[in-house]
Amino acid sequence: MKRILLTVEYDGTAYAGWQRQLNALAVQQVLEEALAAACGHPVTVTGSSRTDAGVHALDQRVHFDTGCSIPPDKYPFVLNNLLPPDIRVTTGREVPPDFHARFLTSGKTYTYRIINSRHGSALKRNTHWHIPVPLDSTPVLEALKALPGTHDFAAFQAAGGTARTTVRTLTQASLVTDGPEWVLTVSGNAFLYNMVRIIAGTAAEIGLGKLSPDAFSRAFQTLDRLALGMTAPAHGLELTKVFYPEAAFVSPASLRWHEED
Repeated sequence: MKRILLTVEYDGTAYAGWQRQLNALAVQQVLEEALAAACGHPVTVTGSSRTDAGVHALDQRVHFDTGCSIPPDKYPFVLNNLLPPDIRVTTGREVPPDFHARFLTSGKTYTYRIINSRHGSALKRNTHWHIPVPLDSTPVLEALKALPGTHDFAAFQAAGGTARTTVRTLTQASLVTDGPEWVLTVSGNAFLYNMVRIIAGTAAEIGLGKLSPDAFSRAFQTLDRLALGMTAPAHGLELTKVFYPEAAFVSPASLRWHEED
């Protein structure tokens, strides 16, 4: 048996999220069915992030165990002939038998996209949150300065989160605007349930003048979800990059596993 690590890209519009469900179609189920057909035996995959319904991924990582003879770097060619066009496997490699796609991550980058125009975009309707009222980027840029660093992000978690600790370290929280397009990028060691969507929703309300630029700072002080704005729609969110320490590909047993995000 070999452990294989795949990089998977998907448009989440048609799926009920990453994780397999009993009553809805998820990306995990579609990928597992393609792998079973390719390998000739049932396959269970483990993903690096459990993205919600409608969320997209550019760099979802998944591992699985198999005894089939497909060379690791050939999985993209084999699976992309079996998968629907909104799911693509872009890389494949063999990893140590105790590698874990979820528990050994050292960080992730998420991107949230907004179209700020009177009329929405036909081509970007599934990947951007359309806000028809003008947004002011100046207070948003000021507000985002409070996010990088190690903080208790308890206020940034939606109901239903199960994390054992709400302390997280963000290394980046930036906004780039290009005409009507807003691109919010957030990087950190791990994320709470709906954390990036809450950041995006709060940023939008700051841009609309509904919240003050110190909203994030006040949320760190009060740990109160009500200090922040709405949870932005799922379809504007993308899992952009997943990071692992180099040791994960050599000696995973030397690393500390975690169960967050």
